[in-house]
Amino acid sequence: MSNGETSRFVRLHIDLVVEITDTGRLTAAALDHLDGDPTLPEEERAQSRVTVREDPAEALAHLLDPVHLVTTVPGTELAQASWSSEEMTDYDPDAEWDAAEWGLADEAVDADEADEADETAAAGDAAGAGVVGPHRTR
Repeated sequence: MSNGETSRFVRLHIDLVVEITDTGRLTAAALDHLDGDPTLPEEERAQSRVTVREDPAEALAHLLDPVHLVTTVPGTELAQASWSSEEMTDYDPDAEWDAAEWGLADEAVDADEADEADETAAAGDAAGAGVVGPHRTR
């Protein structure tokens, strides 16, 4: 932020591509995880067991928990989380990674433009011009 303050809130974007090498082991681990969760209501557990058996992406989503990831980081408290999984039938592991294909190129351009605006605002403030740039959360 150009006023010298920083936000207490940070949005963390993580995109992962995981190759499932053993569907049976993945499904069994997800079922064990569901069965071992004492906080899960029985009706939800039964429904989750069905989806885990039918879809390896769902099994993976039940095992990867961003809430747990953040709760182990000192000095942080989770404010909000959501996540999903999907099968990528058109993924080519040998293709070169392309940020635009993942929708990240536009975000990088926006961040660069905001950085430039912040630098311009800082230079204007230093010169006494009082230029105020856009505010953003990092």
